Amino acid sequence: MYQTILTEIDAGVGIVTLNRPERHNAFDDVMIQELAKALAAMAQDETVRLVVISSTGKSFCAGADLTWMQRAAGYSREENRRDARELAKMLLAVAECPKPVIARVQGPAYGGGVGLIAACDIAVASFEAKFALTEVKLGLIPAVIGPHVIAAIGARHARRYMLTAESFSAAEAYRLGLIHEMVADEAGLDAAIGEWVAAILKNGPQALAEAKALIRAIAGRPLGPEVVEDTVERIARLRVSPEGQEGLNAFLQKRKPNWVR
Repeated sequence: MYQTILTEIDAGVGIVTLNRPERHNAFDDVMIQELAKALAAMAQDETVRLVVISSTGKSFCAGADLTWMQRAAGYSREENRRDARELAKMLLAVAECPKPVIARVQGPAYGGGVGLIAACDIAVASFEAKFALTEVKLGLIPAVIGPHVIAAIGARHARRYMLTAESFSAAEAYRLGLIHEMVADEAGLDAAIGEWVAAILKNGPQALAEAKALIRAIAGRPLGPEVVEDTVERIARLRVSPEGQEGLNAFLQKRKPNWVR
């Protein structure tokens, strides 16, 4: 079905695997379109409770593929706009997926690869993973991935790494907030993800989607009457929803809610 990625669903977990190891899983137009399509499909699939994005080979994602960049170098301005919009749509599909999205980072991530990690909700990386925002070395800027990266690490840290294009370690990525945990090896990656999966599957599917929507709605907004009223309306709506009623009743009756297998 796909040329550049692999997909599977296992016990409620949708797994999307970047599968161009010979190209260090670098993005090209085909991979970007396929990632967007796969995320959209899993967002609509009621059997999928969360999504894990992983990669084959030694690298998580090396950013833009050289052949694709060579082709894009001859694009007109309008063609470049269309090209950039496809990347933006894919990252938005990750960030706005109603299911939690976890990044499993087993190796280096550069440029767009950093943007993909930043667009995910949770990320874990191995100690050997390296990161860099190298666009300025090419006379370019990390424009499309910028909103996701800045949301993840903040404007101050983004200034340093977007301007110097220097690489940084998993420990630094953890300090910055790009990743949530770092582990020794691939077994550690799977163990960390297994713990997160177990925790997430205990939670209401609608509540998870609503929690993500809440964060998008209020992040960066000053606390004031509009934000307060927004939050009041959200919780009032969920308390009377079927899932909210089931969760509250299960808690009071000391039983598992119906979404826990």
